[in-house]
Amino acid sequence: MKAIAESQLLNNAKAHAFARSLLAWYDQHARKLPWREDQDPYRVWVSEIMLQQTRVAAVLEHYRRFLKKFPTVRKLAAARESSVLAAWSGLGYYRRARMLHAAAKLVINEYRGEFPSNSEGLRRLPGIGRYTAAAIASISYDEPVAVVDGNVERVLERMSGTRLTRELTWSTATNLLDSARPGDFNQAMMELGATICLPRQPQCLLCPMSGFCAARGALETKPVTPRQRKRKVWFGLARRDGHVLLVRRDQKESLMPGMWELPEFPAPSRAKPLLSLRHSITVTDYQVEVMEVSTPEEGTGHWIARSRLASLPLTGLARKILKRAELL
Repeated sequence: MKAIAESQLLNNAKAHAFARSLLAWYDQHARKLPWREDQDPYRVWVSEIMLQQTRVAAVLEHYRRFLKKFPTVRKLAAARESSVLAAWSGLGYYRRARMLHAAAKLVINEYRGEFPSNSEGLRRLPGIGRYTAAAIASISYDEPVAVVDGNVERVLERMSGTRLTRELTWSTATNLLDSARPGDFNQAMMELGATICLPRQPQCLLCPMSGFCAARGALETKPVTPRQRKRKVWFGLARRDGHVLLVRRDQKESLMPGMWELPEFPAPSRAKPLLSLRHSITVTDYQVEVMEVSTPEEGTGHWIARSRLASLPLTGLARKILKRAELL
């Protein structure tokens, strides 16, 4: 701990120099992202929830579509859950969408349509934890609170040259924070980690903060994450008179409750192979085989008009299959 306490990152003079250099770089190189166009807390909140466990590139189009459908927190609160899930489809981790919806209702019903204007108040909303509350409060309300996500943690550990405990990571981020521009500083830290201080191949020669960095590259790797499991699954695609057969997951399911999907077969059938694709969910890689089915089992699923498919809360895999089959 002595080495960490003496770290140049915890020295006030160095901290001010660090913040100035980082913000100068950010002002010149920040990516133009739609949620950075203003400080609207609704737009910032939606982006932060979408970006949890999801890459920026995968979020961009979903964000634009979601904001077009639900341009305000009032519109989101008034929507049916199925509509929210349909708009979220393809982003995964659907609990985020349900919590987003619940929080929107709370903002309308208990906060008169106005978001709490500080991180403490924001944490009272469903689905908003320490990081998300700090991000919204600093970006939208200029509250001088630091954020720590995976990108920020990686930057701070490399700058310090050692692994940091969670609380020490937060205190180091707080010490570095530029209180005059907290939102820009927090976004700059995340931007640095996302574009320069990369997990496996840090771009040290391009890094504007290399003069502050103790590691000058990657630290020793953390324990290896579990290897992806592989599984093969079979689904049936039945079509008739402009309708597609789908089944709905039980509301009591722990994974994607209430979402619509194609009926799954326990083993290969004699049905005609239609298409193959790969799909990943958390630590499982699926090899998906889709079969053309003409006569599904009696009582299986519901016939859904093709025109309704886009508005249904489909699982990510179902959406992928239907797009490949040119039904979406």
